[in-house]
Parts: sequence; structure tokens; C-alpha cells
Amino acid sequence: MPGLTRRRALTAGAMLATAAGTQTLLAPGAPAASHSHGGPLEPFDEIYKGRRIQGRPGAMGGGMGGMGGMGGGRHHGHGGGYAVFVDGVELHVMRNADGSWISVVSHYDPVATPRAAARAAVDELQGAALLPFAAN
Repeated sequence: MPGLTRRRALTAGAMLATAAGTQTLLAPGAPAASHSHGGPLEPFDEIYKGRRIQGRPGAMGGGMGGMGGMGGGRHHGHGGGYAVFVDGVELHVMRNADGSWISVVSHYDPVATPRAAARAAVDELQGAALLPFAAN
């Protein structure tokens, strides 16, 4: 019986690589695990650094009349059925696949909740007014 052939070595290497990849998929990394995935999101209405931030569940892609008289909510489902407002102007938010949230203002800094996305937007705006975002 010949020893280790090239075919057997390549097969063993492929099996080890597959096993390592499967283990990585089954054990998610810490950043993804730190985000909130489930449960209904609670509405909020607060003053943060002198700016009024609001959020509430809304219809998927429907109008959001009522929040300070502002229409909007035309995300086409990106906001996961949740609308966020800064001083009455809608802040376009989107829920990522890992459960984190981003906004049009702080797009590269995912946060755990829509409230955190509103606060991050206020921080990023540094007192500037939020302009309405035309989704399409």
C-alpha cells in the first residue's frame, strides 16, 4: 500500500477546510452577537442634546402621518416597519441582516436600536438641520 498520495492529501485538506468553515458559521463573532435581534421595538419620544427624537412602529412602506404632522415613511420596507424622526423630520433608517440599525446620516456606524441611530444622527449633525431624504 503506497503511503500518502497527492489525492488523499488534497482530500484531507479540503475536509479540514470545510470543517473549519462550518465551525466558523456555527459560532458567530462577537460584533454580530452584540446587536439586538428580536422582540418588538418600543416607541420613544425624548429630547437628546436639545433635539427632539421620536420613533415608533409604522406600516411597511406606508405613510407615517401623525408624527408631528410630518408625512413620510416611504422606505419601501428598509426601516423594518419602524419610523424615526429628528425635530419632526423623518430620519431614514434601515435594519441590517444582523439586527443592527443604520441611518442615512451615520451609514457606516451600525447601532443596536433605532433610538441609538437617532442619537448617533444628532451627534453627527452637530446642530445642523436634518433635511428630508427622498428615497426614490
